[in-house]
Amino acid sequence: MSEVMNCPRCNALFMKNKFRDVCEKCFKEDEKMYETVYQFLKKRENRAATMETVINQTGVEEELLYKWVKKGRIQTKMFPNLGYPCDKCGKIITSGKLCQGCTYELKKDLQQYEANSEWKEKMKEQGTYYTMRDK
Repeated sequence: MSEVMNCPRCNALFMKNKFRDVCEKCFKEDEKMYETVYQFLKKRENRAATMETVINQTGVEEELLYKWVKKGRIQTKMFPNLGYPCDKCGKIITSGKLCQGCTYELKKDLQQYEANSEWKEKMKEQGTYYTMRDK
């Protein structure tokens, strides 16, 4: 669904939808920057460039470069040193939302939660009885 909102960069009003998250003017600027980055990466000697190299050589904003890699406009198969930050820890990854370490931790936490839930259910079924002792 589209909604009217202010552009996060220039504060102009625009219709946000699933394809655009900035106004028309900023979108055109982004496309120019994308073309600059793409032309830079297209050269054989630049295909193994790191994020810092691309940012320094093209002048593109780091967040914009992350966005293009995350959306798949710049494919990490062709440019192996590019990526975007893990949503939890910030480590640079090339696919998904979480790095392997965070995925492992999340699975471990879920398994622990399930084990605790099963134990609580077992205790409810079993029932706990208290008695008073005479002294």
